[in-house]
Amino acid sequence: MKVALGDRSYSVHIGPGVRHGLADAVERLGARRAVMVSARPPEWNPESGVPTLLLASHDGEPDKTLATVGELCRRFAGYGLTRDDVVISVGGGTTTDAVGLAAALFHRGVPVIHLPTTLLAQVDGSIGGKTAVNLPEGKNLVGTYWQPAAVFCDTDYLETLPPRERTNGYGEIARCQFIGAGDLRGLPLHDQIFASVSRKAEIVTADERDTGLRHLLNYGHTLGHALEAATDFALRHGEAVAIGTVFAGRLAGALGRIGEARVAEHLQVVEDYGLPTKLPMTLDIAGAIALMRLDKKATTGLSFVLDGPRGAELVRDVPAATVADCLAAMPRQTYEFPES
Repeated sequence: MKVALGDRSYSVHIGPGVRHGLADAVERLGARRAVMVSARPPEWNPESGVPTLLLASHDGEPDKTLATVGELCRRFAGYGLTRDDVVISVGGGTTTDAVGLAAALFHRGVPVIHLPTTLLAQVDGSIGGKTAVNLPEGKNLVGTYWQPAAVFCDTDYLETLPPRERTNGYGEIARCQFIGAGDLRGLPLHDQIFASVSRKAEIVTADERDTGLRHLLNYGHTLGHALEAATDFALRHGEAVAIGTVFAGRLAGALGRIGEARVAEHLQVVEDYGLPTKLPMTLDIAGAIALMRLDKKATTGLSFVLDGPRGAELVRDVPAATVADCLAAMPRQTYEFPES
Protein backbone atom coordinates (compact mmCIF):
# COMPACT_ATOMS: atom_id res chain seq x y z
CA MET A 1 0.00 0.00 0.00
CA LYS A 2 1.03 3.62 -0.43
CA VAL A 3 1.37 6.31 2.22
CA ALA A 4 0.47 9.31 0.09
CA LEU A 5 2.42 12.36 1.27
CA GLY A 6 3.31 14.13 -1.95
CA ASP A 7 7.05 14.07 -2.57
CA ARG A 8 7.45 12.14 0.72
CA SER A 9 5.16 9.30 -0.40
CA TYR A 10 6.35 5.73 -0.02
CA SER A 11 5.14 2.15 -0.28
CA VAL A 12 4.64 -0.37 2.52
CA HIS A 13 5.18 -3.94 1.34
CA ILE A 14 3.49 -6.69 3.40
CA GLY A 15 3.85 -10.44 3.00
CA PRO A 16 6.24 -13.38 3.06
CA GLY A 17 9.62 -12.73 1.46
CA VAL A 18 9.09 -9.02 0.72
CA ARG A 19 12.47 -8.22 2.32
CA HIS A 20 14.10 -9.42 -0.89
CA GLY A 21 12.75 -6.31 -2.61
CA LEU A 22 15.25 -4.19 -0.67
CA ALA A 23 17.86 -4.03 -3.44
CA ASP A 24 15.29 -2.77 -5.94
CA ALA A 25 14.20 -0.03 -3.51
CA VAL A 26 17.82 1.03 -2.97
CA GLU A 27 18.35 1.12 -6.75
CA ARG A 28 15.26 3.29 -7.23
CA LEU A 29 16.68 5.73 -4.70
CA GLY A 30 19.93 5.89 -6.66
CA ALA A 31 21.90 5.29 -3.47
CA ARG A 32 25.58 4.47 -3.97
CA ARG A 33 26.22 3.01 -0.51
CA ALA A 34 24.28 1.94 2.54
CA VAL A 35 24.58 1.53 6.27
CA MET A 36 22.47 -1.35 7.57
CA VAL A 37 21.76 -1.24 11.30
CA SER A 38 20.49 -4.64 12.34
CA ALA A 39 19.37 -6.14 15.63
CA ARG A 40 18.97 -9.55 14.00
CA PRO A 41 21.30 -12.42 12.96
CA PRO A 42 23.21 -11.99 9.68
CA GLU A 43 20.99 -14.45 7.83
CA TRP A 44 18.03 -12.13 8.41
CA ASN A 45 19.67 -9.25 6.54
CA PRO A 46 18.78 -9.12 2.82
CA GLU A 47 21.19 -7.86 0.18
CA SER A 48 21.08 -4.13 -0.42
CA GLY A 49 22.68 -4.29 -3.86
CA VAL A 50 25.30 -1.67 -3.00
CA PRO A 51 28.41 -1.59 -0.77
CA THR A 52 27.06 -1.78 2.77
CA LEU A 53 28.42 -1.18 6.25
CA LEU A 54 26.69 -3.53 8.70
CA LEU A 55 26.27 -2.24 12.25
CA ALA A 56 24.95 -4.46 15.02
CA SER A 57 22.32 -2.99 17.33
CA HIS A 58 20.09 -4.19 20.15
CA ASP A 59 16.33 -4.04 20.41
CA GLY A 60 14.91 -2.91 23.71
CA GLU A 61 14.20 0.32 25.54
CA PRO A 62 17.61 0.49 27.34
CA ASP A 63 19.28 1.25 23.99
CA LYS A 64 16.64 3.69 22.78
CA THR A 65 18.65 6.73 23.88
CA LEU A 66 20.36 9.84 22.59
CA ALA A 67 23.67 8.10 23.25
CA THR A 68 22.70 5.38 20.77
CA VAL A 69 21.71 7.98 18.17
CA GLY A 70 24.99 9.83 18.70
CA GLU A 71 27.02 6.65 18.26
CA LEU A 72 25.14 5.78 15.06
CA CYS A 73 25.80 9.23 13.63
CA ARG A 74 29.50 8.88 14.43
CA ARG A 75 29.59 5.56 12.59
CA PHE A 76 27.78 7.16 9.64
CA ALA A 77 30.41 9.90 9.58
CA GLY A 78 33.28 7.43 9.82
CA TYR A 79 31.89 5.57 6.81
CA GLY A 80 31.55 8.81 4.84
CA LEU A 81 27.78 8.50 4.44
CA THR A 82 26.18 11.25 2.34
CA ARG A 83 22.69 12.39 1.47
CA ASP A 84 22.97 10.37 -1.72
CA ASP A 85 23.27 7.15 0.30
CA VAL A 86 20.75 5.27 2.43
CA VAL A 87 20.34 3.96 5.98
CA ILE A 88 18.53 0.65 6.49
CA SER A 89 17.08 -0.60 9.78
CA VAL A 90 16.40 -4.27 10.53
CA GLY A 91 14.78 -4.94 13.89
CA GLY A 92 11.93 -4.12 16.22
CA GLY A 93 10.32 -0.79 16.97
CA THR A 94 13.10 0.49 19.21
CA THR A 95 15.58 -0.10 16.40
CA THR A 96 13.46 1.57 13.72
CA ASP A 97 12.87 4.53 16.06
CA ALA A 98 16.51 5.09 16.96
CA VAL A 99 17.83 4.46 13.45
CA GLY A 100 15.12 6.65 11.96
CA LEU A 101 16.06 9.51 14.27
CA ALA A 102 19.77 9.12 13.47
CA ALA A 103 18.96 9.18 9.75
CA ALA A 104 16.82 12.29 10.22
CA LEU A 105 19.57 14.15 12.07
CA PHE A 106 22.68 13.12 10.13
CA HIS A 107 23.42 15.72 7.43
CA ARG A 108 19.93 17.04 8.33
CA GLY A 109 18.37 14.03 6.68
CA VAL A 110 19.52 10.86 4.92
CA PRO A 111 17.01 8.44 3.29
CA VAL A 112 16.00 5.52 5.48
CA ILE A 113 14.35 2.18 4.70
CA HIS A 114 12.79 0.10 7.49
CA LEU A 115 12.59 -3.69 7.69
CA PRO A 116 10.57 -4.22 10.88
CA THR A 117 10.97 -7.73 12.26
CA THR A 118 8.43 -7.75 15.11
CA LEU A 119 4.65 -7.69 14.87
CA LEU A 120 4.55 -4.52 16.93
CA ALA A 121 6.89 -2.71 14.55
CA GLN A 122 5.12 -3.99 11.46
CA VAL A 123 1.66 -2.84 12.47
CA ASP A 124 2.71 0.50 13.92
CA GLY A 125 6.24 1.57 14.81
CA SER A 126 7.84 1.55 11.35
CA ILE A 127 4.98 3.38 9.60
CA GLY A 128 4.28 7.10 9.65
CA GLY A 129 7.65 8.77 10.05
CA LYS A 130 7.70 9.34 13.79
CA THR A 131 11.16 8.85 15.27
CA ALA A 132 12.05 9.28 18.92
CA VAL A 133 14.17 8.12 21.81
CA ASN A 134 13.63 8.15 25.55
CA LEU A 135 14.95 10.30 28.37
CA PRO A 136 15.14 9.21 32.01
CA GLU A 137 12.17 11.52 32.55
CA GLY A 138 9.90 9.74 30.07
CA LYS A 139 9.31 7.86 26.84
CA ASN A 140 9.72 9.28 23.32
CA LEU A 141 10.45 12.79 24.56
CA VAL A 142 13.12 13.57 21.93
CA GLY A 143 12.32 12.99 18.28
CA THR A 144 11.20 14.34 14.95
CA TYR A 145 9.29 13.36 11.82
CA TRP A 146 11.26 11.63 9.07
CA GLN A 147 9.31 9.58 6.57
CA PRO A 148 11.02 6.42 5.32
CA ALA A 149 11.69 5.83 1.63
CA ALA A 150 10.08 2.37 1.90
CA VAL A 151 8.96 -0.18 4.49
CA PHE A 152 9.15 -3.95 4.09
CA CYS A 153 6.94 -5.88 6.53
CA ASP A 154 8.13 -9.41 5.85
CA THR A 155 5.82 -11.81 7.64
CA ASP A 156 8.48 -14.54 7.46
CA TYR A 157 10.26 -12.67 10.25
CA LEU A 158 7.29 -13.22 12.56
CA GLU A 159 7.75 -17.00 12.53
CA THR A 160 10.88 -16.52 14.63
CA LEU A 161 9.25 -14.48 17.41
CA PRO A 162 9.00 -15.82 20.97
CA PRO A 163 5.36 -16.22 22.11
CA ARG A 164 5.43 -13.19 24.40
CA GLU A 165 6.81 -10.89 21.70
CA ARG A 166 4.21 -12.07 19.21
CA THR A 167 1.39 -11.42 21.69
CA ASN A 168 2.95 -8.05 22.52
CA GLY A 169 2.32 -6.96 18.93
CA TYR A 170 -1.40 -7.45 19.33
CA GLY A 171 -1.52 -4.49 21.72
CA GLU A 172 -1.51 -2.08 18.78
CA ILE A 173 -3.93 -4.26 16.78
CA ALA A 174 -6.41 -4.37 19.69
CA ARG A 175 -6.56 -0.60 20.03
CA CYS A 176 -7.25 -0.30 16.27
CA GLN A 177 -10.81 -1.48 16.91
CA PHE A 178 -11.50 1.81 18.68
CA ILE A 179 -9.94 4.14 16.10
CA GLY A 180 -11.83 3.05 13.01
CA ALA A 181 -10.16 -0.14 11.78
CA GLY A 182 -13.09 -2.38 12.68
CA ASP A 183 -13.07 -5.67 14.54
CA LEU A 184 -9.94 -7.55 13.45
CA ARG A 185 -10.33 -10.48 15.83
CA GLY A 186 -10.25 -13.86 14.11
CA LEU A 187 -8.77 -12.59 10.84
CA PRO A 188 -5.59 -14.14 9.42
CA LEU A 189 -2.50 -12.36 10.73
CA HIS A 190 -1.53 -10.83 7.38
CA ASP A 191 -5.05 -9.34 7.11
CA GLN A 192 -4.75 -7.90 10.61
CA ILE A 193 -1.40 -6.33 9.69
CA PHE A 194 -2.79 -4.93 6.44
CA ALA A 195 -5.86 -3.45 8.14
CA SER A 196 -3.78 -1.88 10.92
CA VAL A 197 -1.25 -0.39 8.49
CA SER A 198 -4.03 0.79 6.18
CA ARG A 199 -5.79 2.67 8.98
CA LYS A 200 -2.54 4.24 10.11
CA ALA A 201 -1.70 5.25 6.54
CA GLU A 202 -5.10 6.94 6.19
CA ILE A 203 -4.55 8.91 9.38
CA VAL A 204 -0.94 9.86 8.61
CA THR A 205 -1.91 10.98 5.11
CA ALA A 206 -4.55 13.29 6.60
CA ASP A 207 -2.36 14.58 9.45
CA GLU A 208 1.35 13.96 9.08
CA ARG A 209 2.47 16.22 11.93
CA ASP A 210 0.11 15.30 14.77
CA THR A 211 -1.98 18.47 14.66
CA GLY A 212 -5.34 16.74 14.91
CA LEU A 213 -6.49 13.38 13.56
CA ARG A 214 -3.16 11.64 14.15
CA HIS A 215 -3.77 11.87 17.89
CA LEU A 216 -6.09 8.87 17.38
CA LEU A 217 -3.05 6.64 16.98
CA ASN A 218 -2.21 7.32 20.62
CA TYR A 219 -5.30 5.46 21.83
CA GLY A 220 -4.29 3.69 25.04
CA HIS A 221 -0.81 5.17 24.88
CA THR A 222 -1.03 7.90 27.54
CA LEU A 223 -1.29 5.41 30.38
CA GLY A 224 0.64 2.84 28.33
CA HIS A 225 3.78 4.97 28.13
CA ALA A 226 3.48 5.79 31.84
CA LEU A 227 3.26 2.08 32.69
CA GLU A 228 6.36 1.33 30.64
CA ALA A 229 8.33 3.98 32.48
CA ALA A 230 6.89 3.12 35.90
CA THR A 231 7.84 -0.55 35.53
CA ASP A 232 11.28 0.24 34.09
CA PHE A 233 10.00 -1.35 30.87
CA ALA A 234 9.25 -4.71 32.48
CA LEU A 235 5.91 -4.22 30.75
CA ARG A 236 6.52 -4.14 27.01
CA HIS A 237 4.97 -1.51 24.80
CA GLY A 238 2.08 -3.55 23.42
CA GLU A 239 1.28 -4.97 26.84
CA ALA A 240 1.22 -1.49 28.37
CA VAL A 241 -0.92 -0.11 25.53
CA ALA A 242 -3.35 -2.98 26.05
CA ILE A 243 -3.81 -2.02 29.71
CA GLY A 244 -4.02 1.62 28.61
CA THR A 245 -6.80 0.69 26.18
CA VAL A 246 -8.83 -0.93 28.97
CA PHE A 247 -8.25 2.19 31.07
CA ALA A 248 -9.31 4.46 28.19
CA GLY A 249 -12.63 2.65 28.07
CA ARG A 250 -13.11 3.03 31.82
CA LEU A 251 -12.19 6.72 31.73
CA ALA A 252 -14.53 7.41 28.80
CA GLY A 253 -17.29 5.73 30.77
CA ALA A 254 -16.54 7.76 33.89
CA LEU A 255 -16.76 10.95 31.83
CA GLY A 256 -20.13 9.90 30.39
CA ARG A 257 -18.79 9.59 26.86
CA ILE A 258 -19.75 5.91 26.39
CA GLY A 259 -22.07 3.43 28.03
CA GLU A 260 -21.32 0.33 30.10
CA ALA A 261 -21.48 -2.04 27.13
CA ARG A 262 -18.82 -0.10 25.24
CA VAL A 263 -16.64 0.06 28.36
CA ALA A 264 -16.94 -3.72 28.67
CA GLU A 265 -16.07 -4.10 24.98
CA HIS A 266 -12.66 -2.53 25.62
CA LEU A 267 -11.89 -5.18 28.22
CA GLN A 268 -13.26 -8.02 26.09
CA VAL A 269 -11.25 -7.07 22.99
CA VAL A 270 -7.98 -6.87 24.92
CA GLU A 271 -8.69 -10.19 26.67
CA ASP A 272 -9.49 -11.87 23.34
CA TYR A 273 -6.00 -11.06 22.08
CA GLY A 274 -4.47 -12.68 25.17
CA LEU A 275 -3.08 -9.38 26.46
CA PRO A 276 -2.80 -8.16 30.06
CA THR A 277 -5.67 -6.02 31.33
CA LYS A 278 -4.75 -5.20 34.95
CA LEU A 279 -2.51 -2.59 36.52
CA PRO A 280 0.77 -3.72 38.10
CA MET A 281 0.31 -4.38 41.80
CA THR A 282 2.97 -1.87 42.82
CA LEU A 283 1.86 1.03 40.60
CA ASP A 284 1.81 4.35 42.43
CA ILE A 285 -1.17 6.36 41.19
CA ALA A 286 0.34 9.79 41.87
CA GLY A 287 3.54 8.75 40.13
CA ALA A 288 1.61 7.43 37.11
CA ILE A 289 -0.33 10.69 36.81
CA ALA A 290 2.92 12.67 36.97
CA LEU A 291 4.29 10.56 34.10
CA MET A 292 1.10 11.08 32.08
CA ARG A 293 1.52 14.82 32.41
CA LEU A 294 4.70 14.43 30.32
CA ASP A 295 2.69 13.00 27.43
CA LYS A 296 3.32 14.93 24.20
CA LYS A 297 -0.41 15.55 23.72
CA ALA A 298 -0.63 17.31 27.08
CA THR A 299 -0.34 21.10 26.98
CA THR A 300 -2.27 22.51 29.93
CA GLY A 301 -3.29 19.35 31.78
CA LEU A 302 -4.01 15.67 31.36
CA SER A 303 -5.06 14.68 27.84
CA PHE A 304 -6.35 11.36 26.55
CA VAL A 305 -7.67 9.97 23.29
CA LEU A 306 -11.07 8.63 24.30
CA ASP A 307 -14.04 6.95 22.68
CA GLY A 308 -17.27 8.91 22.50
CA PRO A 309 -20.49 9.57 20.59
CA ARG A 310 -18.50 10.80 17.57
CA GLY A 311 -15.90 8.07 17.88
CA ALA A 312 -12.41 8.49 19.30
CA GLU A 313 -11.07 12.00 19.76
CA LEU A 314 -8.56 13.91 21.85
CA VAL A 315 -10.00 15.10 25.17
CA ARG A 316 -7.97 17.76 26.95
CA ASP A 317 -7.92 18.89 30.57
CA VAL A 318 -9.34 15.69 32.03
CA PRO A 319 -9.62 16.20 35.82
CA ALA A 320 -6.78 14.51 37.66
CA ALA A 321 -9.21 13.38 40.37
CA THR A 322 -11.27 11.47 37.79
CA VAL A 323 -8.14 9.84 36.40
CA ALA A 324 -7.01 8.88 39.89
CA ASP A 325 -10.41 7.41 40.75
CA CYS A 326 -10.43 5.31 37.56
CA LEU A 327 -6.94 4.04 38.25
CA ALA A 328 -7.84 3.21 41.84
CA ALA A 329 -10.86 1.19 40.67
CA MET A 330 -8.89 -0.95 38.20
CA PRO A 331 -7.95 -4.50 39.20
CA ARG A 332 -4.27 -5.18 39.87
CA GLN A 333 -1.94 -8.13 39.61
CA THR A 334 1.71 -9.00 40.09
CA TYR A 335 3.45 -9.48 36.76
CA GLU A 336 6.26 -12.00 36.48
CA PHE A 337 7.00 -12.11 32.78
CA PRO A 338 9.41 -14.63 31.27
CA GLU A 339 12.31 -13.34 29.22
CA SER A 340 10.76 -14.64 25.98
